[in-house]
Amino acid sequence: MVHYGHSNQLRQAKAMGDYLIVGVHTDGEISQHKGPPVFTQDERYKMVRAIKWVDEIVEGAPYVTTLETLDKYTSDFCVHGDDITLTVDGKDTYEEVKRSGRYRECKRTQGVSTTDLVGRMLLMTKTHHSNIGHSDYQQHTDNFGKGPKGHSPWTGVSQFLQTSQKIIQFASGQEPQPGDTIIYVAGAFDLFHIGHVDFLEAVSRLSDKPYVIVGLHFDQEVNRYKGKNYPIMNVHERTLSVLACRYVSEVVIGAPYAVTRELLDHFKVDLVCHGKTEVHPDKDGSDPYAEPRKKGILHTVDSMNSLTTDSIVQRIIKNRLLFEARNQKKEAKEMAVIQAMKRREEEKGNQKGQHSY
Repeated sequence: MVHYGHSNQLRQAKAMGDYLIVGVHTDGEISQHKGPPVFTQDERYKMVRAIKWVDEIVEGAPYVTTLETLDKYTSDFCVHGDDITLTVDGKDTYEEVKRSGRYRECKRTQGVSTTDLVGRMLLMTKTHHSNIGHSDYQQHTDNFGKGPKGHSPWTGVSQFLQTSQKIIQFASGQEPQPGDTIIYVAGAFDLFHIGHVDFLEAVSRLSDKPYVIVGLHFDQEVNRYKGKNYPIMNVHERTLSVLACRYVSEVVIGAPYAVTRELLDHFKVDLVCHGKTEVHPDKDGSDPYAEPRKKGILHTVDSMNSLTTDSIVQRIIKNRLLFEARNQKKEAKEMAVIQAMKRREEEKGNQKGQHSY
């Protein structure tokens, strides 16, 4: 998947240099080394291109990063998170570049992983992001984030904690400039995916100088109109996901469901856009877009993409057993590496002890 944890790694990577090139693997490479991908390679290429810190992407990048790869793209060094990636036979994929000193590390985002998101999708309960102590949730963390030999810090499930610092790091901090067209869109933007990216890109094309404000509904509101166990991501996670998109200028956290006159006046909105998806009525049965409709500023945008959060969940459910097997295997490999690292440390300690006599 592509989620705000990846965006955060790319944000940190960009801060280490001037130009960020991101290599994205093919479906075949991922299936061989990790297990089935959730998004297709074309979806992932487009998703990564839409992350605002990315300058260029390399499609079909090799799974093992070599010095030859770095030289081919005139890169001074490569960056990866502080977790570990292993090939199908358990080798560190960055071994060569680490040895030559052309490797940098950035911090992993606590509380989010593909593992956890996949698990939430399989956990069809309304309280998955608040009820961590729930026995169903416990079962999911055991199936997904815990191998038979214990809990890996990389594949395990942990809770996401939002801070104001994270929001500041993701936000552009830019106010609208004279001549900007202020465009307002609202929704859940849950499991931020390629359907959302295509919609926001189409919205931003409506003006030469777009300033796109995304109104994100609170979790209870999303659950009211979507039902089941939606939203999969809580409002804090959805905020970072949307802020990382290059077509977005600002986010309203917990926007009202009805697009009111006050909201339109407050943000000096020129245009309100909605996709082709169904508009659910407000609690009292009224049209949430009545005000912009009356003002003649409501615009329907066709993103030409029918992907929905629901269809992603269906992909996951279809491949449930494959994903569970993938995670157990991944965690077992990680645990083996952790044990080997511990042994090495102990051996070093013993050798030091012997030399001190």
